[in-house]
Amino acid sequence: MSSEAKSPTFGELHARLAGRIASVIRGKDEVIRDAVICMLSEGHLLIQDVPGLGKTTLARALAASTQVAMSRIQFTPDLLPSDVTGVAVFDPKTTEFEFRPGPIFHNIVLADEINRASPKTQSALLEVMEEGTVTYDGFRYTLPKPFMVIATQNPIDMEGTYTLPEAQLDRFLMRISMDYPSIDAEIEILRSERDGATVTTTTPAITETELLAMIDYVKKIQVAPILDRYIVDIVAATRTDPAARLGASPRASLALLRAARAAAACEGRPFVTPEDIKRLAFPVMAHRIIMRPEAEMSGQSAHDVVQRALDAVPVPRRSEDS
Repeated sequence: MSSEAKSPTFGELHARLAGRIASVIRGKDEVIRDAVICMLSEGHLLIQDVPGLGKTTLARALAASTQVAMSRIQFTPDLLPSDVTGVAVFDPKTTEFEFRPGPIFHNIVLADEINRASPKTQSALLEVMEEGTVTYDGFRYTLPKPFMVIATQNPIDMEGTYTLPEAQLDRFLMRISMDYPSIDAEIEILRSERDGATVTTTTPAITETELLAMIDYVKKIQVAPILDRYIVDIVAATRTDPAARLGASPRASLALLRAARAAAACEGRPFVTPEDIKRLAFPVMAHRIIMRPEAEMSGQSAHDVVQRALDAVPVPRRSEDS
């Protein structure tokens, strides 16, 4: 018999990763699932909710459960773009300026309270998040792979915050909310704190090589042509909704496709189903839709626009997407 150890399957790696995060984030299986899907889709994640619900803890747990380089940037009003991307420093030995990479040059970057930084600093992330590069003084520097920005923000109507521009919101593959935990989950949080099972004691569940292998596996998940059309029709329906001033862009179609592939892989399937697309439509699309003021005043939200789009587009029959 061969003495070589068998490589773990995608399912085994996913179970280890999700389980490790769940040991820190109690009672939030759906939130954890979406966060892992976002990572495996090579997307960026925006976690939005009121203070104290575990936004930063989720981001740190996601990073700590993988054996990759992580950095944390605490966004404040006086943070400069160079504090994020890097700066040129004069070297007296060579009499030349040398570029010193900033904290963005890590695999996972926690952008904590991103909406507390000035718009100028926020915009410094646009190129980085879209292209995975930093341009400084005419030179382009490539970031490591995998690369993911996990940003947290409090509601934008709180004092001392700046609204993220639409162009930057569109760079996030998903936006999710933590919401308040159940009573049982909150009791588990207290027990975890007492037992010392916190994010600071979390050890990696998978290596960097295993994470890259999972990302490559997701790209091989099959998507039937009829589901390509289903995705595009849903996204296009948001652009004609009377409550939306600006519907979802083609970037939303690409994001929904990538997320659906990752969701199928996490469910143990080699193919995407309409249910994958429908469930992910809300975290992938809602933050990309700009509402008309009169619609917001009447109580409508981007969530309603996405729901109407899903209701308006017929679900492909099983015989067509199999």
